[in-house]
Amino acid sequence: MINIPEEFILHSPHIPFPDVELALDEPNGLIAIGGDLSTERLLSAYRQGIFPWYSEGEPVLWYSPNPRMVITKDTLHISKSLEKVLRSNRFEVRMNMRFEQVISQCKDIKRKEQDSTWIDNDMVQAYIQLHHQGYAHSIEVYENDQLAGGLYGVAIGKVFFGESMFSCASNASKVALVYLLKNTDYQLIDCQVENPHLKSLGAFNIERSAFVQQLENLL
Repeated sequence: MINIPEEFILHSPHIPFPDVELALDEPNGLIAIGGDLSTERLLSAYRQGIFPWYSEGEPVLWYSPNPRMVITKDTLHISKSLEKVLRSNRFEVRMNMRFEQVISQCKDIKRKEQDSTWIDNDMVQAYIQLHHQGYAHSIEVYENDQLAGGLYGVAIGKVFFGESMFSCASNASKVALVYLLKNTDYQLIDCQVENPHLKSLGAFNIERSAFVQQLENLL
């Protein structure tokens, strides 16, 4: 049974997040429970290195895992096969044209070894609101003018906090990430937790304290 500290319970919108260094080791990074998905709460979370991650029917769970997976322009690795795809002009990439469709695809797409999504309807509406206010963005990959893949996340300062990606065509989400790194000014892309797919593209782990320090320098 997990012993949840009382200060982790967000009883009202005015209760701040605990210091991320108090986050639990198991489950890795749990730092708060409850609260809402208001724009103010979400932006406060991201600025502190915290993000929401929970299943439908649960209260909102907030995490700041250690270590943290990130990727930068300098560490991006493009394989020969991916380079061939990029040169083929098979895909066209656009930004912020179909944000709602991208987040809906990320919510609904079936993923290997995953029975359900962490993106519920409340989260969809919260990030659409962030998008309308200029904080949440989508990278969209089209094949024959049809949405074939993409990603979305939250941008503050020089940091892009990646939330989710999807592919309906092979390599489409990789093309989106390459575009994000090569065609924007973001200096750090937050990938949250280790993922073999992202690791193959050059993502790497850093200590949470180092991640928080980078946020202080880049936000």
